[in-house]
Amino acid sequence: MLKFLIKGIFRDRHRWFFPILIVMFSVAIMVFFSAFISGFQLSYIRQSARFSNGHTKVVSRAYAEVLEMKHYDLALMDIDDEFEEWKAEYPQLEWFERINFGALLDVPDEFGETETQVDVAGMAVDLTGSSKEIERLQLKQALRKGRLPRESGEILLSDLVADKIEISLGDSITLMGSTMFGVMSLRNFEVVGTVEFGIPALDRGAVLADLEDIREMLDMQDAKSEIFCYLKDEEYNLKTLTQIANDFNRRYSDEDDEFSPLMLRLHDQGSLGSILSLYDHSQFWMSIGFIVIIGIVLWNMGLLNGIRRYSENGIRLAIGESKDQVYASLLMEALIIGIIGCILGVALGILFCHLFNKVGMDLSLYNKSTNMMSENILYTVLNARAIITGTLTGLFASLLGSALAGTAIYKREISQLFKELET
Repeated sequence: MLKFLIKGIFRDRHRWFFPILIVMFSVAIMVFFSAFISGFQLSYIRQSARFSNGHTKVVSRAYAEVLEMKHYDLALMDIDDEFEEWKAEYPQLEWFERINFGALLDVPDEFGETETQVDVAGMAVDLTGSSKEIERLQLKQALRKGRLPRESGEILLSDLVADKIEISLGDSITLMGSTMFGVMSLRNFEVVGTVEFGIPALDRGAVLADLEDIREMLDMQDAKSEIFCYLKDEEYNLKTLTQIANDFNRRYSDEDDEFSPLMLRLHDQGSLGSILSLYDHSQFWMSIGFIVIIGIVLWNMGLLNGIRRYSENGIRLAIGESKDQVYASLLMEALIIGIIGCILGVALGILFCHLFNKVGMDLSLYNKSTNMMSENILYTVLNARAIITGTLTGLFASLLGSALAGTAIYKREISQLFKELET
């Protein structure tokens, strides 16, 4: 039966050419856009994890309540022994301390008097002892002038800020802030380099200093405000991280103690969870839209094809086939056409992704007007999900169009068949 149907399809060009063409291009577009959305999603996750959220983050419960405010005065205190225990207990994670802080940057003139002041958003990381942090933040690629800090008292400025306040390499600046106990604090630094990350939220006022320098400045020698955790393979695995976070919080976090540690996944911080869910839902609704649109197109083609095959279907009913059998054979033909169209469409979609990834999409102009953590050059990420989504879209659309067009068979009256055949 299958062999008979395949021969019938390919002996009549009108049956297969345009339906396969429509399914092929629809599947290719669906595969490409699914890969495009996955690429944007992973870019967003990578940038957010690198700079602001980690794969998971350990903070105090009180700090977590006002996470976006970065209140380092709510830091975890005297937890060095516990910190070493966590490292041993969860060896699949890499642990790094950071401090995010706000400060006033003071630029003195040649007489030591204040010439310019500007608000900056500071980030303290291990710049002199951890090459891993330098690699993760891509500081070498982001460096525009000068060099990375090698000694205490050296600092990196955003290239945009440096140009704005007309500061040069080797100049001395003063950071003015308050310690975690509310006392005003000042510290002098030497500007040894400028950086540009391509992320407006950082480039508008970023300052990067060594962790130990800022600890001393903010009087946080025995405190840890944010502990960033990353899976060692650098890939964000939500299922694995959820298990780790749940286990950590069950063992070490106390709901009644606001200064007990709490591990937050990237999904738990700010509105990231809802944003990432939106990406997932967008692929689902895009698939539904494609199925409906393509199904309607194929339905119309099926109706036109049914007019051509009106006599054929009448003869099949006249020689004893039931309407259900004729209808089932039409669905089988649609399935065969859908499978062929999907195979060709997936191949074409992979080709689209390959060609697109040779140059990528430059989002630098768009990123200047948004605070989203996305990379300047966007590439597609071709994965099993994109291929499955495109394939299912093509198959369902093909079957839907044929199913709707084939209902005309049930409107045929057996008593009229011989009269139709005579004419």
